[in-house]
Amino acid sequence: MSDARISVIVPVRNEAGNLAATLVMLRHALRDGDELVVVDGGSTDSSVEIARELADQVVLCAPGRARQMNAGARQANGHWLWFVHADSQLDSAHRQQLERLPADARWGRFDVRLSGRRFLYRVIGAMINLRSRVSGIATGDQGIFVRRDIFFALSGYPDQPLMEDIALSRLLKKKQGRPRCLRPALTTSSRRWETGGAWPTIWLMWSLRYRYWRGAPVEELYRDYYGEH
Repeated sequence: MSDARISVIVPVRNEAGNLAATLVMLRHALRDGDELVVVDGGSTDSSVEIARELADQVVLCAPGRARQMNAGARQANGHWLWFVHADSQLDSAHRQQLERLPADARWGRFDVRLSGRRFLYRVIGAMINLRSRVSGIATGDQGIFVRRDIFFALSGYPDQPLMEDIALSRLLKKKQGRPRCLRPALTTSSRRWETGGAWPTIWLMWSLRYRYWRGAPVEELYRDYYGEH
């Protein structure tokens, strides 16, 4: 895919505190001809103003990560769509790995590591990566990438408030085969584990995935994840 253009799509909502650093980092990682698309879901801080200074496109839409990523994909022009969270850290080495994908590659994701220094965070990242390699399912923190034509053939992310990354991964795995699992690892923020406590957060994540697998309503899982009752 040496000549393929990549569109990086970053969904944001009230990320002004770290958005400039993230977008500058992404800009340095990308190559000439690549595209940086920020999709704002109703920020009340200065996220939109920051994005307009640094991104190629800024798309405004209703909040909801799936909805935002779909909106960004519709405006993107790249052969590949690469969905990156605003609290992720990456560099040109990750872009180089995309450059080396074989011509028959269809979709994939990167390994992930958590930003915190605790040894437990290294273990959590390793378990996330192992689970993903065994199951063929990716999470949004892992920087999912997919060919644009395939993404739209599957109608993009299902419009649901949580687990949209797992839902898309299931579709891609069923229709296109298992993902390409790339290294080096992306670094994602450990703030969720630091705020909620490592072990309670591990339990929460696993229990939500189990309930989702058993068919629990996504709206119910969303309320439990964000503590809204």
